[in-house]
Amino acid sequence: MGAVCLITSSILTLNFKRIFCKVWQTQPVSDKDPTRTTAVNQHRTQHSTTSFFSTHPSSTTSLPPPPRAPGQQDTTPQPTTEKPSHHKNHPTTIWRQSNMDRNFRVGPDYSIIDVVGEGAYGVVCSAVHEPSKQKVAIKKITPFDHSMFCLRTLREIKLIRWFSHENIISILDIVKPPSLEEFTEVYLIQELMETDMHRVIRTQDLSDDHCQYFIYQTLRGLKALHSAAVLHRDLKPSNLLLNSNCDLKICDFGLARSAFMGEQEATGFMTEYVATRWYRAPEIMLTFKEYTKAIDVWSVGCILAEMLNGKPLFPGRDYHHQLTLILDILGTPSLDDFYAISSHRSRDYIRALPFKKKKPFGQLYPNASALAVDLLEKCLTFNPKKRITCEEALRHPYLASYHDPDDEPDSPPLDPSFFHFDNGKEQLSREQLKELIFNEIMS
Repeated sequence: MGAVCLITSSILTLNFKRIFCKVWQTQPVSDKDPTRTTAVNQHRTQHSTTSFFSTHPSSTTSLPPPPRAPGQQDTTPQPTTEKPSHHKNHPTTIWRQSNMDRNFRVGPDYSIIDVVGEGAYGVVCSAVHEPSKQKVAIKKITPFDHSMFCLRTLREIKLIRWFSHENIISILDIVKPPSLEEFTEVYLIQELMETDMHRVIRTQDLSDDHCQYFIYQTLRGLKALHSAAVLHRDLKPSNLLLNSNCDLKICDFGLARSAFMGEQEATGFMTEYVATRWYRAPEIMLTFKEYTKAIDVWSVGCILAEMLNGKPLFPGRDYHHQLTLILDILGTPSLDDFYAISSHRSRDYIRALPFKKKKPFGQLYPNASALAVDLLEKCLTFNPKKRITCEEALRHPYLASYHDPDDEPDSPPLDPSFFHFDNGKEQLSREQLKELIFNEIMS
């Protein structure tokens, strides 16, 4: 549901003026204050300029330079023309004001502005919280036609409410339904983010400074997830939201699962695994003995590769084509890596393929820095046990300008019962899941 996740219609083009990202100041809708001070924020310079993003859906605006540490060299390139998009932009639905008011039953505290994204079972609009005049995003979810949608909604609500982190989207409020019987829609009030990484990559070339800062923030948020033993499982550019500060937040936790899955849970891991295959780790398709946090690190590597030249690295058309593209670049697995694959069928498939030599990432990305290429290679290691971890990636020299071990917090560990509804031992009915969602919202 990446397209639903608070995507706006703003399309970014590079702004090469040396304007530091202004500090975005908002008043929280609820008692939970989503803003905190970090070491990175200390590098920012406040400006009284207007927002770098226009609220008009068809306008093009500017991506400001990322904040730099004191003494960091300015490597932002000179102005270029806007980059043509490799893909059509996500469709944006614009509804009449009266229609939006009827369809978003959120009460008088919120005035609807625009519909800014939609997906399989939800719509997102921008709105104003009238008491505070804060702009917010309202995510309307209608999950009750399918138990799988109910599961994803419950995961999303529980996980986002659990994490309190600058690089993870937060829930400011949830509209409480009048009763369980009248409970037909879920309304999440969230931070309004101007755009997402997918839109940025499709419309412009990113400087090395931007790549560093965005990957750093992605890994910083991912570290918080992994420290709580949570796998995101659906990291991709459209699930990385951006605002006018160049702040990045991970969103869409509908596929997230515990890293400590039992045998029954692991067996059903692929049943629901419908994430975009382009960012899917090879062990997911080849049925390794276990699925670990390394699957998210692989996705980060795919995102970094896409930032470096604006194109997906492994745009597979199907399962077989996806594996072919991966092996075309990584080469035939070594014997150690080959025998790490538990599925005999997968081994037979790879054994039947012609030998392939590894392609150097430096040749694939000749304009990227040596450090960027080194991190990319470590994230895209075939064997998950040999792949760099999130913590190791944060310490990589490529991110040295931003890395601060004192400002990369872990999250509190989740109670083992947190995923009790999702343990694979029994399939809950839609009505049971609906009641769990209702209780979660009302708690």
